[in-house]
Amino acid sequence: MAKEKKFVEAITSMEDDFAQWYTDVVKKAGLVGYTSVKGCMVLKPAGYAIWENIQAQLDKRFKETGVENVSMPMFIPESLLQKEKDHVEGFAPEVAWVTHGGLEQLQERLCVRPTSETLFCDFYAKDIQSHRDLPRLYNQWCSVVRWEKTTRPFLRSREFLWQEGHTAHATAQEAQERTIQMLQVYGDFCEEVLAIPVVRGQKTDKEKFAGAEATYTIEALMHDGKALQSGTSHNFGDGFARAFGIQYTNPENKLDYVHQTSWGMSTRIVGAIIMVHGDNSGLVLPPKIAPVQVMVIPIQQAKEGVLDKAQEICGALKQAGLRVKVDDTDKSPGWKFSEQEMRGIPVRIECGPRDIEAGQAVIVRRDNREKTTAPIDQIGEYVEKVLETMQREMLERARKHLEEHTYEAADYETFQKIFQEKSGFVKAMWCGNQECEEKIKEDLQVTSRCIPFAEEHTADTCVCCGRPAKKMVYWGRAY
Repeated sequence: MAKEKKFVEAITSMEDDFAQWYTDVVKKAGLVGYTSVKGCMVLKPAGYAIWENIQAQLDKRFKETGVENVSMPMFIPESLLQKEKDHVEGFAPEVAWVTHGGLEQLQERLCVRPTSETLFCDFYAKDIQSHRDLPRLYNQWCSVVRWEKTTRPFLRSREFLWQEGHTAHATAQEAQERTIQMLQVYGDFCEEVLAIPVVRGQKTDKEKFAGAEATYTIEALMHDGKALQSGTSHNFGDGFARAFGIQYTNPENKLDYVHQTSWGMSTRIVGAIIMVHGDNSGLVLPPKIAPVQVMVIPIQQAKEGVLDKAQEICGALKQAGLRVKVDDTDKSPGWKFSEQEMRGIPVRIECGPRDIEAGQAVIVRRDNREKTTAPIDQIGEYVEKVLETMQREMLERARKHLEEHTYEAADYETFQKIFQEKSGFVKAMWCGNQECEEKIKEDLQVTSRCIPFAEEHTADTCVCCGRPAKKMVYWGRAY
């Protein structure tokens, strides 16, 4: 029992120190390992399996919209990066450079891609000739490098995995429609699969992507009341096309510039899953994304027939299409329970001699530890229902947390007081001037998160300066 107790005690309570709780869960659940390169992480099997499931489900959704996968080089010549001024300025502090090939100094430095706009633009300039070549709907799954000063597993690392979509269109309207379409794909994925409710909207000009005409975002609220930008979609207009000479012959046989988009989601979404659903016992994974949805734990497994019955249950659940394993190690049941909880496996099934004699098994939900019994010969049907209920209720709880931690402020005094005393989003009107954004950030370390698609009018004047308001904005502190 001492060892089992120590297993859980290794996690700091999130109420005492949320940052340390997060680090403890990431390490203890075996999601990542640290490396000899500062700020870079090893995605261990448990962590990578979550990303694989995210990748598989997102990839399917992308392809349903007509997107195809490609692979671009990881190196960008410096001259290519310099072609779009705003873009290169936005990424300059984070760029890692290759200066030598073997023992020889390169004639031109190569950037290790922080993102791939310039690579796609260089390719499109050669590949697109006619209106018949459009649209180009491409995506790549890869890693990128950004030389961050402060790092934290999943949330901010110097190399991370992501996908980046890059599309080219004949008209501004098509590009705008694609930009919003992919943002909605992200939002639906987060809510339907990850059980994470999001606020969907547009970034202010101050917060938009370098080189974009407009940036759209999904913002999620973590358990500690901080926001996490969870996916973005950018409309580039024809700015990159003009810088890179991406033109096509239109149906009137005249040259036009293409209009482009870019959109991405990275492994930081795994951090969101941890911080939205986790508890003081570890991970709590939504069933649809969990690598292992069910762990069968035999009780008194040395007794005759127990392991065989556990394997029989496992087989029935696999036949029902579920991801399931049997923990037949020689650890005690208590240790196995703690380990299953730490890893966030949605459901465990306890099966011992008495259960077998009664023709039933015990089903335990990870999120609320609710126990039910089910006939072994109907176990697949019962577990499927439990997982469906758990998935739905996890989203409902997260949505309730978002609603309960979203406030309104009509004046600066109220706005300041909320951020001094509480955590979460604050909805407040804004005049549209960047000076107010900067003052709010300087005073309260708070940034504009987005101008929501579901626009509201909560007051007539800007919360900061008192001038006539133009937009309602979600404000918050963020990772």
